[in-house]
Amino acid sequence: MIQKRNAIYLGAENKPSLYDASIPENWNKELIVFIHGYMGFKDWGAWNLVMNFFNKKRYGFLKYNVSHNGCSIENPTEFVDLNSFRKNNYMKEIEDFESIMAEIGRFSKKPQKIHLIGHSRGGGIALLQSRHASVDSICTWAAIASIEDRFPKGKDLEEWKKNGVYYRFNGRTQQNMPHDYNQYENFLQNKERLNIKKYCINADIPIQVIHGTNDYSVSLEEGRKISDWAKTKLIEINDTQHTFDSKHPWKEDQLPQKLKEVCQKTLNFFKNI
Repeated sequence: MIQKRNAIYLGAENKPSLYDASIPENWNKELIVFIHGYMGFKDWGAWNLVMNFFNKKRYGFLKYNVSHNGCSIENPTEFVDLNSFRKNNYMKEIEDFESIMAEIGRFSKKPQKIHLIGHSRGGGIALLQSRHASVDSICTWAAIASIEDRFPKGKDLEEWKKNGVYYRFNGRTQQNMPHDYNQYENFLQNKERLNIKKYCINADIPIQVIHGTNDYSVSLEEGRKISDWAKTKLIEINDTQHTFDSKHPWKEDQLPQKLKEVCQKTLNFFKNI
């Protein structure tokens, strides 16, 4: 097994961030790149067990912290850098992805295929790579279908513009997470590049869409939209929520059953490509 743990890459604005990569001894020459979601990080919940699951099936696996997710090099699992979180935007996360792809290009053992798994907001970022020359397939887990829909509307949007910042409460950490109005301005400037629907419709690679039926963070309807646009069947995981019964911290040494089911369906998808 070749492993990199908390290796450093330079993401958007040359900000250093961290990634993990593991290549099993009997590697099948295929690499999975995992993109975490909003208020997430590479070591959230059971993501390390997800990596282990695919390593045991002969897949290489890479997961990374987006550069402006609010964590730091010294504290990769805590939101200690809220100034960076405040300044994050979707284009920076696309830039982070490009930096990770460049990092893969420097590996001594290069993959023959690259598959993406994106969770939640990370699923949206993954779908925006559907025309990327190095990406062979995409699997989304509880992905967002629209970036525009994630922003405040009406009076809330006006208040955001007036104040320059709005806050969203993180119930797990009990923190008020700041969002700079520049996030919205950046979206308006890059609306075409951030149009998930367009990238799904024009995709020329296989896409799999997985969503929990009891997801109250990103509704099942968003999964239906993505699957319709991508002309693929929506895979519904019954009686489970946004993170497929995982939580942070995850203290068990096994995947929750629903997340294991998601991993198995994802594995079957990659195998059939």
